[in-house]
Amino acid sequence: MELEQMQSIENEVVIEKEQKNFLETTLGKTINTGLDIGLRVLLPDLIEDQVIDIKDTIIENGFGEGVKKAISSAIDLGKSVVGIFTGNFENISQAQTAVKDGGILDGISDVLDFTLDKVKNIGIVPNAIIETIKQGKNVLLDNMASKIEDTFNQQLESVEKLQVYNQNWKEYYQSQNFEGMQKEYNKIKQELENIIPLEKTIKETREIENIHIMIQNNNGKFNLSEEQLKLASIFT
Repeated sequence: MELEQMQSIENEVVIEKEQKNFLETTLGKTINTGLDIGLRVLLPDLIEDQVIDIKDTIIENGFGEGVKKAISSAIDLGKSVVGIFTGNFENISQAQTAVKDGGILDGISDVLDFTLDKVKNIGIVPNAIIETIKQGKNVLLDNMASKIEDTFNQQLESVEKLQVYNQNWKEYYQSQNFEGMQKEYNKIKQELENIIPLEKTIKETREIENIHIMIQNNNGKFNLSEEQLKLASIFT
């Protein structure tokens, strides 16, 4: 019993770390996209290469690393705001609320101010452009907020798709249709790459994966023993 409890705690720690890494990476890319779109709006007279150079300069001079820290802080603060003092997010909506209530946009705003001042002091971007960006900062933040919302909406859609694929796999499994199972299994594997790690999702999909691989290694035959099926569940 103690071993199972230790394993459970260890799994929760791993999932929590994976969730944070996923959000930092995914939201980091999302915020960079919002920055890119916002700069194009604020600097319509510049050619694309110039806008890209300015964006890269901002990112390389502290914005990229600052955003990562801002996301991390928003996650930690947001968890306490929504009542998750330990453990991990149970669903997408919980993660979305925590990131928003954790003040992610305020954090990004501070990072942007710091980075623009740094770039201005270095003198690698004309002051007029820096001032234009500062005055239009809300345009950048609005674009980032919109992209963050889009990202979480896509997460919700991916979870819904995964639930459908899992159910389809189970139906094909009941009818012992391995070809149909393989088709849904491929969809499951692909969709998992796009979704924040959630304990319930991981448990269900790992059990599917374990059973699928057992049947695959059994030349597509479904005569698995009770012990094998039990092991498939234990390993999730």
